Amino acid sequence: MLKIHEMTTASGQLAPVFLRADAGTLALVGEEDIPLPDGALEAVMGRYGKPLGEGVSLVPVAAIDLGEGRALRHVRHLALYDVIARDYLVYERPDGEALCALATTVAGALDHLGRAARAR
Repeated sequence: MLKIHEMTTASGQLAPVFLRADAGTLALVGEEDIPLPDGALEAVMGRYGKPLGEGVSLVPVAAIDLGEGRALRHVRHLALYDVIARDYLVYERPDGEALCALATTVAGALDHLGRAARAR
């Protein structure tokens, strides 16, 4: 499992959000398990992710192997204009360059897609 985000609960506590990969299927794990539809991560990273810039200094936090040459890395970046480092997710794929997106954006989009698929 890979911690991809933290959310604040109604009680004010921080609750971690994890991405779990089991036998080719992905799920968000937090207050509840939310299975993700096939291709959800690829769609979200394709929509919100951008190629990494040259010389960007990223601090590795953790990574998860997604199989078939794919991986997701949790990294931190402190831009010159930021006071606090931001969490990003980097999606590595064999058929294209790595894509990077804000972790909070990816977690929110995956949560939405998982809940929408479950409601069908």
